[in-house]
Amino acid sequence: MKQHNKKLIVNLIHTNKSKHKNNSVIFIAFYIFVQYNKKEFALHPCEQQQEECKLNKLNVKYRDLVLLALFAAIVLVLGFTPLGFIPLVVIKATIVHIPVIIGSIVLGPKKGAILGALFGICSLITNTVSPALTSFVFTPFYPLPGQEHGSWLSLIICFVPRILVGIVPYFVYAGLQKLMKHNSKAEFVSLAVAGVCGSMVNTILVMGLIGLMFGDSYAAANNIASDALLGTIMFVVGTNGVAEAVIAGIITCVIAKVLLKLKRSQKQ
Repeated sequence: MKQHNKKLIVNLIHTNKSKHKNNSVIFIAFYIFVQYNKKEFALHPCEQQQEECKLNKLNVKYRDLVLLALFAAIVLVLGFTPLGFIPLVVIKATIVHIPVIIGSIVLGPKKGAILGALFGICSLITNTVSPALTSFVFTPFYPLPGQEHGSWLSLIICFVPRILVGIVPYFVYAGLQKLMKHNSKAEFVSLAVAGVCGSMVNTILVMGLIGLMFGDSYAAANNIASDALLGTIMFVVGTNGVAEAVIAGIITCVIAKVLLKLKRSQKQ
């Protein structure tokens, strides 16, 4: 029956085209033919699946870019306002690393490194424009104690630990999840540990590099003896570092869990 209807429609088109040349009738017949045979004009299932896959990849790309922009905005707000830095006796404690850690886990190490570099830029600008007692360890534009100029080595302290903050948490989280066989209940533990590790990477590397590169100058700026420098560094790591790590672990656990759940739901 279907084949017979096809022949009638084709004959109608041919007749009107050869005798009457009535374009409207040809158009109507062709429209009926297409509507009657929609399934035959549809994409092959494999082609349709490929198109859906391309569309999903495009949506994921745009979604990740939006999240990256959101995390970057949070880093900038925390980096250039008092909300992100807590001035203490020896050094400025910071929570700017928290969106970098969460971005690393949710978006991956590449985008996490971008956020970490942005964290470093905020630190460089802040310590240049509004310097504190030890800002010379974060910017070459602030002079060392007793000198007229700074040191380019400060750029290593300013950027390297912060970029690693955007890389390490992802691999800690991924490694723990693999070890726990992607147990959803144990994911809170993986996220918390990743948050703590990301924070401690920042604190330990920053303080360690300060002692290695600016030991005497750092001791002089804080009016402490050079042989007491190690104790001072350990004190900062044990107080500021632990406090920052606990806060980072809690916030990462809560926020990253929600974002990862939304990310997985969009893939399904």
